[in-house]
Amino acid sequence: MLRHPERLSELNDNPQVTLLDGDLTNPTDVIQATKDADLIWSAVVDHDQTNRPTKNIIAAAKLNRVERVVETSLLGLYNEVPGEFGDWNRDYCFNGDPTGTTAVLADQLLAESGLTYTTLRLPWLNDRPEVNYTLTHRHDQFVGVSGSRRSIADPSLGANDSLGIGDPTTEGATRPVY
Repeated sequence: MLRHPERLSELNDNPQVTLLDGDLTNPTDVIQATKDADLIWSAVVDHDQTNRPTKNIIAAAKLNRVERVVETSLLGLYNEVPGEFGDWNRDYCFNGDPTGTTAVLADQLLAESGLTYTTLRLPWLNDRPEVNYTLTHRHDQFVGVSGSRRSIADPSLGANDSLGIGDPTTEGATRPVY
């Protein structure tokens, strides 16, 4: 499900893909999109003031008996990013303090949902043609400041965890590496 599914029209002939026009803040759209799904993968950060996307995903997963949810989020949810970059990221993404932000609350909602979930705390992404990452868990110090889109791939990792995925060669950088 996405807004403007015509952007992925090259997938129309793939029998494993169904493109639906929808909105994560609309419960009916989410229920319809997750019917007969094996896994729900939400590739947006929930910045909605009342966490409607995450709440709708949880409700639809339970209604449609989808036991696995993967949701993307931001590095720094738990002040786990050290150094100058961590300060910059916290200011840029969380106005100085992630406590109580919608992204943190979305992760907490998933943790309390009873579903098997993974929150991917993604770094600033780049298009490097590599797979190179270090996993960190909730409250572990985050490693790196950037990571390649190719490194974000294995949905079986991190069941019932909040993972940080960063390129260890970018550790200590003061800004994202592109």
